[in-house]
Amino acid sequence: MSKYRKPYVNPQALHTAQQAMAPDHYKKRSLTEGLDHLAREMEIKWGVDRLPLLVSDQMRAAFYRQKDLLDEALQSGDLTLIDIQVGGMKRAWQALDQEATRSQQPVLSADIWEVRLPVSGRVVAIVKTSAEAHAIARPDLETWTVTEIAQLIDGMDESVAKIKQLFPGAEVTAITKKETPSQQQYKPFDWSKGDDVPF
Repeated sequence: MSKYRKPYVNPQALHTAQQAMAPDHYKKRSLTEGLDHLAREMEIKWGVDRLPLLVSDQMRAAFYRQKDLLDEALQSGDLTLIDIQVGGMKRAWQALDQEATRSQQPVLSADIWEVRLPVSGRVVAIVKTSAEAHAIARPDLETWTVTEIAQLIDGMDESVAKIKQLFPGAEVTAITKKETPSQQQYKPFDWSKGDDVPF
């Protein structure tokens, strides 16, 4: 038997030390995810890009200034600075929320959902009826009714519907456009490769 006893390591202390030594990109991700969650909550409550317009010019300017400070911190990669500015951005969102609530600004209707499209970045509103669509219609907001979305689903490739049926709860994360016959026939010539060799 060895005369040397294995040292005891406190599991909680070890866990804390491992957390402190986590790779920087995990720390950065953790900070930004918390901020993104808060921003999404504000968008659900007030609408996409709407809350800053519901407060005073001075507060809106301070909010945009804080966004600039956060962007600069993210570009620098300095985790201490990122931590400070993420905290500042959270407080900025909360200040806007409190000010809009204090001035009794209307929150987004429960029957209106605004979402930013993942590819184009456009903000669209989804409502139940045409009457609701006309009620909120404005030039900078694309509005879709549930009936219109149903028509789009009917017009989609049947394979998507089959996947939804076979795997309840399956999520559509992206849609790839098919090439038209003319696009398939015309392919830009790659001069670096030359003609395809048939053998």
